[in-house]
Amino acid sequence: MSVTEQTADKMKSEVFGEISLKIEDLCVDFLLSGGDLHAIYHLDFELPAHKMTGLVGESGSGKTTLTSAILRSVSTPGEITQGKIWFENEDVVKLSNDKLRKYRWRDVAMVFQAAQNSLNPSMTIREQFAETILAHRKNAGNKEMEEISKRLLKQVKLEPERILRSYPHELSGGMKQRVMIAFAQLLDPPILLLDEPTTALDVITQDYIFTLIRQMHDRTENTMLLSTHDIAIVARVCDYMAVMYGGRIVEMGDIFTMFEKPVHPYTQMLIKAAPSLVGELKERVAIPGSAPDLMKTHKGCIFADRCPYCEERCRTEEPEPELIGKEHLAACHRADFAGKEGQ
Repeated sequence: MSVTEQTADKMKSEVFGEISLKIEDLCVDFLLSGGDLHAIYHLDFELPAHKMTGLVGESGSGKTTLTSAILRSVSTPGEITQGKIWFENEDVVKLSNDKLRKYRWRDVAMVFQAAQNSLNPSMTIREQFAETILAHRKNAGNKEMEEISKRLLKQVKLEPERILRSYPHELSGGMKQRVMIAFAQLLDPPILLLDEPTTALDVITQDYIFTLIRQMHDRTENTMLLSTHDIAIVARVCDYMAVMYGGRIVEMGDIFTMFEKPVHPYTQMLIKAAPSLVGELKERVAIPGSAPDLMKTHKGCIFADRCPYCEERCRTEEPEPELIGKEHLAACHRADFAGKEGQ
C-alpha cells in the first residue's frame, strides 16, 4: 500500500514499524558546467519514529545533501530532480511556500555544522530566540518567549540570564552549539536533524554535547537523525544506524545488529577503520581505493571497485535493498556470504 493510500495518521513500515519520514526514489543533482553530479541517487529511506538514527559514511557520501533535502533546502546549484519525501502523508517536495515555511522548524528542525554561521552576529541571543518564535507564533508575548528561552537553555546546561543578553562572539564554540540545539527545540518539532553538530569542537566538548543530545532525546522522545563521520559516537548514542555510500543507503539496522553482524562489505570496512583510544593502531585497517566519481554513471554496485568480494554480477546489476533479518536491510548481491564474514 502506498503512502498516499494510507488513512491512518501514523505512517507504518514493514521493517521498522512506525516511521516519521519516508523517502521514495529520491535523486538530488548538482547541475555543474562540466556535467551533473548525482549526489543522491534513487534513494529509499525510512526514518524510525521516536528513535535516534545515525547516518554514517565517508566525506562526500551524501549525508549533508540528504539532510538538506529532507528540509528542502539543498543549496544552489543542487536541486531535487526526482522522488518523494513523505511527512504526515504529504509530499514535502510538492509543499507550497506557506506550508514549507511551517514544515521547517515546526515539524522538522535542524542543527547545522557550524553554529557561528547560523547565529546572527549583530543580534543578542534573546533577540534571535524572539525572532524565531514570532515567525511562527505571532501572538506570543514577551513573558512567554522569555520563559521558553530560559527553559530550553537550562536543558542544554547553559545559564539563561548571561546567554540571553550575549552576542554570539561572546560565547565559546561549545556554548554556541548548545544554543543552536536549544533553538532547534523552540517549536517542539517531532523530527530533529543534526548535521555534524560538533564539527571543530574539542573531543571533551563533543562528548558533552552528544550526552546532552541523547538526554534530550530520552526526555522528548522525538525522532532524530544524526549525520556524522564518527561511527564510535553512533555506537554510543543511537538506536539505529544507516550507512551511506555514493549517494545511496547501502545498509541499515538496529545498532546492535549493525556492529555485531554487519552485512555490507562497506559497513564492515568502516567499522574496522574507525579510530579507537584503545587497542593497537595496526588493528585499524584503512579502506582501499577512493570514493566514486558521482559525475559518472555507475551501472552495477556503486562499491564494486573497492569491494574485496566483487564478482561479475556486481559490475552489471545494481543490488536492491534486501531484508536480512528483523529491522535489518542491506543492498548487496552477496549478503549471506558478507554477513558470515562480518561475524
